[in-house]
Amino acid sequence: MISVAITGLHRGDNPQPGAAVAAGLRRRFPDMRIVGLSYDPFESSLYSHDLSRPDAAYLLPYPGAGPAMTLERLDEILQQETLDMIIPCLDSEIGNFISLQPELRKRGIACVLPTQKSLDARSKVKLQELCGRLGISTPRTAFADDPATLAAHAEKIGYPVYVKGRFYEAHLATNQAELYQAFEDIFHVWGGPILVQESVVGEEYNIVGLGDGQGGLTTSCSIRKMLRTSAGKGFAGIVVADSEIDDMVARIIEALRWNGPFELEFIKMSGRPHAVFEMNPRFPAWVDFPSQIGCNLPARLVETVLKIPPLPLRRCAPGQMFIRHSIDIVTDIAEIAHMATTGEYRTPESDTSPKLEAVK
Repeated sequence: MISVAITGLHRGDNPQPGAAVAAGLRRRFPDMRIVGLSYDPFESSLYSHDLSRPDAAYLLPYPGAGPAMTLERLDEILQQETLDMIIPCLDSEIGNFISLQPELRKRGIACVLPTQKSLDARSKVKLQELCGRLGISTPRTAFADDPATLAAHAEKIGYPVYVKGRFYEAHLATNQAELYQAFEDIFHVWGGPILVQESVVGEEYNIVGLGDGQGGLTTSCSIRKMLRTSAGKGFAGIVVADSEIDDMVARIIEALRWNGPFELEFIKMSGRPHAVFEMNPRFPAWVDFPSQIGCNLPARLVETVLKIPPLPLRRCAPGQMFIRHSIDIVTDIAEIAHMATTGEYRTPESDTSPKLEAVK
């Protein structure tokens, strides 16, 4: 039996990708054992009753604790689980897993990741430099570790500006007071540096794909956001065919020699070229959408790594679209309490009821 561990299992108003990755894998491998690696006992997919539910789940120390603590916890988990592969789904943990790759290989665990050099080159801090070398437009961006310097950068760029954390969060600031508040809010959670970015208005496009590590692109799917949450997350999207975007994606992946999953985010402004404003080093939360229309990227990743004969990938047809919706997940407080206190649970294979049974 194939056993794959996945992180990022929260599916709230700011959904993480892990649940969508799990669902895509189950569409291809119904008998796969999925192990959830969670940083929070309240990650909603731990208690779901659909394709995203893991067969077992374990709490990890937060990424800020560093790779050594992550490896120590993984070794504890490996006393109970056999893992063929780990698919990290959160930006903040990718650096830790890159550091751990040699140790993971010793334990027989595959993990498809970019090099540290590639990861750094596409970071929010370095993206403008990368795009400049490639002749690709990107919003003007600067960064600082203190609010006064960041405010000086914002004055040069011109308000309104976006204030962003190096991993997560973005706040629109229309004046210096709002910038200072955004700086404090983000720095308190994520640390520095904090970025300030030109505010550009236009249609947003997202592209999910797989890089082969040699500069090539295994496959990709491009969408235009049709609905967005207040945090800017895509709540509905439609497949598009755009040769300009395809060309820029290919050039970026070739320059980085990107290995593994990625999401590129573009904005199309009236009368101006497409601009890249972010590259995420993992699958996006909408990755199960292409899985449902014949382009199962998580499955292809596992097929390639574990040398499983691949199923053909269909081209995502323009006009296909998704609309996200929310549901209530019902569980018992005892489930969450057990996960919080012991750091683990398993779901019995013979249990067909919706209730999860905690490990005793």
